Amino acid sequence: MADRTDALEWPMNLDVEALLRDGWHPTPFRQFIVKIHSRCNLACDYCYVYEMADQGWRDRPRRMTPATIALIASRIAEHVRAHRIPEVDLIFHGGEPLLAGIELIRHAVTTVRSAVGPEASVNVRVQSNGLLLDSAFLRTFDELGVRVGISLDGDARGNDRHRRHADGRGSHDEVRAALERLTAGRYRHLFGGLLATVDLRNDPVATYEALLEFAPAEVDFLLPHGNWNSPPPGLSPGEHATPYGDWLIAAFDRWYGAPVRETRVRLFGEIIRLLLGGASRIESVGLSPVAMVVLETDGSIEQVDTLKSVYEGASATGLHVARDSFDAVLRLPSVAARQIGDRALSAQCRGCAIRRVCGGGLYTHRYRAGSGFANPSVYCADLVRLITHVHQVIAGDLREGTA
Repeated sequence: MADRTDALEWPMNLDVEALLRDGWHPTPFRQFIVKIHSRCNLACDYCYVYEMADQGWRDRPRRMTPATIALIASRIAEHVRAHRIPEVDLIFHGGEPLLAGIELIRHAVTTVRSAVGPEASVNVRVQSNGLLLDSAFLRTFDELGVRVGISLDGDARGNDRHRRHADGRGSHDEVRAALERLTAGRYRHLFGGLLATVDLRNDPVATYEALLEFAPAEVDFLLPHGNWNSPPPGLSPGEHATPYGDWLIAAFDRWYGAPVRETRVRLFGEIIRLLLGGASRIESVGLSPVAMVVLETDGSIEQVDTLKSVYEGASATGLHVARDSFDAVLRLPSVAARQIGDRALSAQCRGCAIRRVCGGGLYTHRYRAGSGFANPSVYCADLVRLITHVHQVIAGDLREGTA
């Protein structure tokens, strides 16, 4: 368990047994994020794994062993059968997962699929910086049906502000070359999309259009990780300014106003879906239960790893695949808190008119020392600004019959 046990810091005092007695049922895990390699070949200065509060990576094995992979596969299969889950996602992450090498990744994919058997489909994805994505990896991913997401923060100037080598060299040219290999005709079907972290210094429209150059099926804009004690760059919590909301609105207007839909933008699509009465499918907005779990290189079971940005041990569960089932993870207060919808919201959020859409924002961004995660997102004002704008645009189009 994480080392914060102060009863004042929610959700450590959440009574899971009472929730169960009241009829709450945990949502089984459907996304298994496997940290197959714990080191990286870039030194991005905003990285929540290496540059923020939790430095536990220093004590992890660099590379997951076949024995640990076998344990993970067995636990996934156990969970699938116990809950009759028809489909799961196996997501290789890091560090940089391609550092694990082709054979270990192949072994992991085939071991998990073999353990699960015909009872469920195992969809496999890898999230990579792209530097090692050569023709050998692409042939293997094609053979195994592995989709590839690439991290890229826009054009060369925007990307290389943060996504650099340890010696300071930018990575944009290398990532561009990898994307050209990936998006060539033979392998384009493997391209899962682009992930970009927002930097207020980068022009939002120019950033979006730089990503469009590669014709991604989807773009995922991420807000830089921060909280009330350690605010993200350029944000003064509690003030009326909404720099991130304004940045995202400019990108939204460019995306939504295009004469033809050029790509999906996950955050914008999910907000529209929620405004129209649907359920969220991502953790950053909405109130749907979070159904993902992280497996570290040593077999430790953790919560979503963005919590490493908050404090040492914030993502830890104290559980391990060698001795603990995923059902045991579901009964932890820290995990249940991300599955109980509006019951996990602060009083301020519960009184907000857009709470069903915002969902309190990303759980990681709610932390404040003393009250824990029982707070609005540090991006509260920005989210209100963005969601209100999207609502106005969509409502106007519905009135005019153009949506």
